[in-house]
Parts: sequence; structure tokens; C-alpha cells
Amino acid sequence: MVITPTFILVIITLYFVVLLGISKITSKTQSATDFYIAGRKSPWYIVAFGMIGASLSGVTFISIPGAVGAGGLNMQFAYMQMVFGYLVGYIIIATVLMPIYYKMNSITIYQYLEERFGTVSYKVGASYFLLSRIIGASFRLYLVAIVLHSFVMQPLGISFGLTVIFALGLIYSYTYAGGLKTIIWTDTLQTLFMLIAVIATVIFISNSLGETISSIPSLISREGYSQLFFFENGWSDPNNFFKQFISGALIALVMTGLDQDMMQKNLSCKSLKEAQWNVTLFSVILVVVNALFLALGALLYIYAQKNGVSIPEKTDQLFGLLSFEHFPPIITICFILGLIAAAYSSADSALTALTTSFSVDILESEKSSLDEVTKSRQRKLIHLGFSIVLAILIIVFNTLLDSSAINALFKAAGYTYGPMLGLYAFGILTKRTVADRWVWIICLLSPVLSYILNLYSEEWFNGFTFGFLILLVNGLLTFVGLWVISKSRNNYSS
Repeated sequence: MVITPTFILVIITLYFVVLLGISKITSKTQSATDFYIAGRKSPWYIVAFGMIGASLSGVTFISIPGAVGAGGLNMQFAYMQMVFGYLVGYIIIATVLMPIYYKMNSITIYQYLEERFGTVSYKVGASYFLLSRIIGASFRLYLVAIVLHSFVMQPLGISFGLTVIFALGLIYSYTYAGGLKTIIWTDTLQTLFMLIAVIATVIFISNSLGETISSIPSLISREGYSQLFFFENGWSDPNNFFKQFISGALIALVMTGLDQDMMQKNLSCKSLKEAQWNVTLFSVILVVVNALFLALGALLYIYAQKNGVSIPEKTDQLFGLLSFEHFPPIITICFILGLIAAAYSSADSALTALTTSFSVDILESEKSSLDEVTKSRQRKLIHLGFSIVLAILIIVFNTLLDSSAINALFKAAGYTYGPMLGLYAFGILTKRTVADRWVWIICLLSPVLSYILNLYSEEWFNGFTFGFLILLVNGLLTFVGLWVISKSRNNYSS
């Protein structure tokens, strides 16, 4: 069998026909509650499984395996140190944040900021989420669009712009009506496809190397890819255990617990107890899945070395290179479906979360006196609007910016989580009341100061680099700033 661009396009089309079928079934009885939080009727175990796909984007699907043998950040199994840190973050989410959100019976998590501090804090939190999610989703879809364009659309004579419109049009087509009620089930299917791709590739490589599944750990160890913990080089090592572990806890806390995209799924569970079970199961599965991705990465390098395949300069291209040029057609098909599933399960939920936050937090549509039909029409227009914004941004990325500039922009978007970490930490850990009208200034200055500290850290701190720990610095600066503009509740007057 020859894998042609037309054949790949047919596979993608059939894949999305299935997603459209799920959308048609799940959007039959639609209301605002269904769109935003799936009527709070989602089975917790289905949510937990589907969240795996949403948490692992197409970037993760190709980059994490490639990092295993690259010799830099997250080399060998160092990434698992961060994954173990995730577990701490998820414990805090399940025991501290989830009870707060369920007690408020909120649609978006940023409504907590309005209740705790005021309208300005509420709008700042939601705005930072919208900014970071728009850039993040565009960046991830941009990388997938490049792959889709290079291997499928360009050989068929289709421009990059039309490739982007095609990709986002597919997402819009199965999410605009059902919203989260649809996403819960499509993400489950997409997680399944992603795992099938990884498992199928692992089995193929192990068989081609004359190994069994049970002998893979010893093979990885013999070939020198199995180091898990890094303590030797101290804090200057980007793979240092403590730096990675603490960063993992913080990343899980802010990018799941303080992120509307991920928490929207948790809020769709029937009760607090089920939501907590969901987070627990999700965290356990995530550890196993990440270990599987790293094992795949080691096997990709071993396979390439045994078969005389040159490792590409950009190691995140290794998985795709082997899949398209050296693996049998069935594995190539699995890779295509896995990549699309990983990318789209992240992008479709992001688009739904953007629509939800803008409608509820910015326009406050649920507080308006509009009838349900008008609200539904408004949601669909907002959903279409964000689809267009993402498409324009991806095309701009491809036209005006080089890869280093895009990566810098993506990293800059990560600084928006620091102010949210500081806001929530201040709200939960103290009983002080802030001067709400000044909060936006604090939340603007903190990431700017953090960026400057990170930029000059090696020069100012004797070679020390913050890495992901800059998130903690950003949050601490926000916390201190909020303390400066706050007073105890007993003597505060607005």
C-alpha cells in the first residue's frame, strides 16, 4: 500500500465524519448549561480519560519522544520528574480548588475572583486566560497545520491559508452546536486514537528489534536512555530533580486548576466527589501515558541507530520522519490519526473554553435578560469569531514570523499564568481585601518584571536559570503586589 496525500486526506475526512456524528447525537437537546458544562451530567471516568488527550497537544505528541535522546532539556526520562510534580498539583486542585468551584456553583472558574476581590480582578483573570489560550491554541494548531500542509495539502496544490481554514473549519463544524457536551465524548475518542498510535508504534519497533514488550525496559537501560532522576549538577542543570519537580507541581496547578479550558470539564461532573475522583484517575493515567511516550522516544532513537537512520537536527521531527519514510503503512496511518487526535483534542476544547469565558466572563451573557434563542445565536457567533481569530493568527505566524519569534511569543503567553497564580493564592491564603481598581496594574507589572529577571538571571545570579520556576517568581511578585494594595477586612474601606 502506498500512502499518498489523497489517501491521507480521505482518512482525515472519515475521521471527522465520525466526530460530526458524535456532535449530531450530543447536541440534540442543547441549552446554555449543556454548551458550557454539559448540563453537569458528565460521567467522571469518561471526563478523566478524555482529559488526557486535551492535556497532551500535538506538540507533546511529537516533541516529548524527540527530547529523549536530544541531550538537552528533558533528556532520557528526566521529563518524568516534572510528571511526578504534576501529582502534587492535582492533589491541591482536588482538595482545595475543586471544593471552592463547586461551592460557588460557577460556570467559569474566574467568577471566584469577582466574589473574592471585585469586577476588575474578575476581568483581569478572564482576559489573561483568553490571551494565553488564543496564542497557545494558535501555536499548537500552527505546528499541526505545517505537517498537514507539507504532507497532504501542498502536494495537492492547496495553499497554506486554505489548509488552515480547512483545519479550523473541521473543528468549528463539530463544536459550534454541542460545545462541552460534545467535547467530552470527542476528546475520549481522540485520546483513544492517540494511545493506539503510540502503542502500535511501540509494538512494531519492539518486534522489529527482536524484543518483547516485557524486555523493553532492559533494552532502554542497556542503550543508555533510562536515567530518571538528575541530582548531580545542582540547580544549574535544567533537568535538576527539584527544579523539575517543583515546576511540574506549579504547571499542573495553573495550567489545569486555574485554566478554564481544563477545569470546564471537571465542572461538568455531577458532584464534587465525582469531580475529585475524575482528577485522581486522570492524574494516574497521565503518569502512565507520559511514561509510555518516553519509552516510545527511546525506542525511536534505538530503531534509528540500528537501521542507520540519521537523527534530524530538529529532534521533534524524528517520530514523523520514521513514520512516513521507514515504518509500514499501517503505522503511518496510526501516526497521522494520533497526531491529529492529540492536536485537535487540545484545540477543540480550547475553542469551546474561549467561547465560554468570553460569553460568561466578558459579556456576562448569563446575567442578561436575553432569551435562550438569542443567547444561543450569540454563542455561535462568538464561537465563529474565535475560529476566525485563530485562523488569522496562524496565517500571520506563517507569513510574518520566523520559528524563533513564534516560540518566544508562545513562551511569553506562559507569563500570563503567574498573575492568576498570585491572585488565587492571595485569595485563598489570606483574608485581606484588595483595592480592586489597582489590581490590573499589579497583574501587568508582575509578568514584565518576571521576564526581565528571567532574561538576565545568568548574569545577575551567577549562572542560575529559572526555567519553569519563573512561574513561581511571577506568582510571588503578584502576591506581594496585592499585599501592598490590600488591607485587613476589618479596617478596609473602598
